[in-house]
Amino acid sequence: MEKFKLELLAGEEGIGRTIVTSDISRPGLEMAGYFTHYPANRVQLLGKTELSFFEMLPGDVKLERMRLLCSQDTPAIIISRDLEVPKELIQASNEKHVPVFKTHMTTTKFSSRLTNYLEGRLAPMTAAHGVLVDVYGIGVLIIGKSGVGKSETALELVKKGHRLVADDCVEIRQESENFLIGSPPPLLEHLLEIRGIGIIDIMTLFGASAVRPYKRITLVIELEIWDPEKVYDRLGLEEEKMKIIDTELTKLTIPVRPGRNVSVIIEVAAMNYRLKKMGVNAAEEFSRRLDEVISSTDELDD
Repeated sequence: MEKFKLELLAGEEGIGRTIVTSDISRPGLEMAGYFTHYPANRVQLLGKTELSFFEMLPGDVKLERMRLLCSQDTPAIIISRDLEVPKELIQASNEKHVPVFKTHMTTTKFSSRLTNYLEGRLAPMTAAHGVLVDVYGIGVLIIGKSGVGKSETALELVKKGHRLVADDCVEIRQESENFLIGSPPPLLEHLLEIRGIGIIDIMTLFGASAVRPYKRITLVIELEIWDPEKVYDRLGLEEEKMKIIDTELTKLTIPVRPGRNVSVIIEVAAMNYRLKKMGVNAAEEFSRRLDEVISSTDELDD
């Protein structure tokens, strides 16, 4: 109601009904009396076509159709274009406690906006312990064990002009296939925790341009304490993946030790990721050149 400024016309007692799907139904066949496959659990949207047909029905049929439309599972019925609401619908909605709303928007426009809104609100969700930063337009999720330096790295990135989305806890929604959106919990919005200093407000310190409310996550960077026994990737030919909900993201592991400028490495990682998406892969080019050198050396030996 608040999002789309809907006017409540009837069925106020059913205002707490739950919407379980983002699909919208335009009950044209139902107006004609076919309820065999009626998708009752969807929001029902009545436009000019449905209501003009309804007005052609005999008087004794109208109330029966509206009572069937207002089922136990129907979350809401919405009338578009500020059209006049049939009195039969008002009566049936009050009897069955199905809320009826009215909007001034056209049917197609409202259906599109409502579907997009519901897909966002009903998307699968999870939470990740980490920091989400917008670096050169790339949503970088920085993860790692507690105390490895995630928040300090994010602070340095913000000082360089990049934007903080969330610190410590990142709420992640999968709004569509391979499309993850990260945002902060309302309690932690704009806040960053730095050990030894405490909680700081990034927007107050650096201005509104230093934060953003949400960002698509496309790259995961894990920070870990440098392990001299571990062999780290030095060429970048092998691409590691990390699965969040149903989406696989590119993951890089950056070893941390004194003297390494982690924020600069993350900046370069974000730029290199963009280049790869544009078809420029430095590691593959190096490998190709190396193969050419080896081949020419073998020919000389022969």
